[in-house]
Amino acid sequence: MTASRVLIVDDDQVARKNLVRIFSRQGYDVLQAGSGTEAVRQVSEGGIDLVITDLVMDEMNGLELLSRIRDTDPAIEVIVVTAYASIATAIEATKKGAYHYLEKPFRPEAVTHLAQQAIEKSRLRKKVSELETRLQSHRREPALIGESPEIREVVNVSRQVAKTDCNVLITGESGTGKELAAQTIHYHSGRRDKNFLAVNCGAFTEDLLANELFGHEKDAFTGASTARAGLLETASGGTLFLDEIGDMPLSMQVKVMRALEEQKVIRVGGNQPVPVDVRIIAATNKDLKKALSAGFFRQDLYFRLKVISIYIPPLRERKRDIPLLAHFFLTRAANKTDKKFTGFSKQAMDALLNYDFPGNVRELENIVERAAAMARDQEIQTEDLPPDISEMEVFSFSRPDAGIKSLEEIKQDYIQWVLNKSGRNKTRAAQLLGINRASLWRHLRRNEIED
Repeated sequence: MTASRVLIVDDDQVARKNLVRIFSRQGYDVLQAGSGTEAVRQVSEGGIDLVITDLVMDEMNGLELLSRIRDTDPAIEVIVVTAYASIATAIEATKKGAYHYLEKPFRPEAVTHLAQQAIEKSRLRKKVSELETRLQSHRREPALIGESPEIREVVNVSRQVAKTDCNVLITGESGTGKELAAQTIHYHSGRRDKNFLAVNCGAFTEDLLANELFGHEKDAFTGASTARAGLLETASGGTLFLDEIGDMPLSMQVKVMRALEEQKVIRVGGNQPVPVDVRIIAATNKDLKKALSAGFFRQDLYFRLKVISIYIPPLRERKRDIPLLAHFFLTRAANKTDKKFTGFSKQAMDALLNYDFPGNVRELENIVERAAAMARDQEIQTEDLPPDISEMEVFSFSRPDAGIKSLEEIKQDYIQWVLNKSGRNKTRAAQLLGINRASLWRHLRRNEIED
């Protein structure tokens, strides 16, 4: 794996060399610049993952450099460092898009850990940008987004299945992306230039579903002034996606089974078979084996559909995908408005990672769209999230990259969490923590937690 590239910017040679030494020992590819102008030149050449810059420099200060970097490459994260610390400057730097703010002197492990988190965020931004570019250049191509082993397996199996013409059964909870998987199969198949049509089998009465699937002849029923082809006909040569197949009435299952066996359909009110050539991809959030045992689903249709089966796990079982999905949805939400976003605060992302998402990816998308609409800053904060997420009584011991937090991190995060729970009342927070108010104040100052 290629080492992450870090650019150290400081007009103080001793301080700059010290940071270069710290990061070189950790295996980073380290560049250095003695001025903001030199830093801008190196950033423009590309390939940099993180910039760590002093805030106070003679030629171009850190805030000006931050702005220039944001204009050149918004995916690069920036950490600002200074011996002239103030809360006002910290707030200004973070509002302008800095990932974090550090006061000299700092511990080497603190800056390298912060850098690791910033680089992970930068990597997510670049992945989202690549996804956006790919989707723009291949507008028809669906994208199952994620980097977990579970979703990569779904993508790989879907593309492999696409090479065949077999029927496919996709299972999984609502909102996991079953239709997207079906579209992926169709897009990579030999039928990609023909129709991909979808119908929700649970959204229609039996008569209406028959009309949707098989079509009707003129005067087949009151109001049928013209003949109409059904989806099985219209999708001929392509793919028909039968969503929520488990909700299909038994009598309709018989008709669909016959159509699949004979590759012919008879329109409602007609008697002339019409040849069809259609691939069926079905999906359900139900346990069809239980439906079989209970007599609610036909065994012959089950095995006809389940030539190949794909299971999409719920989002709570692949939380590694949440940061990438959340950033992707945030980028898409920003494109619909005139807002610009730098990402999610650590607390907001922790809240998302701690939530179980009963509505899965669809719910995450809705939550991010809501947060984008509610946000007052460029960074999504916890208060921008729905109350059932932002007010969860949960404390995280893990990082977005699935790593384990250090004891010092847990201590800092826990104090921040208690402060939030106490409404930022330091006296009440100190009581809850079992320490005096002066000790809490010293900890806030030492670790630069906004009070």
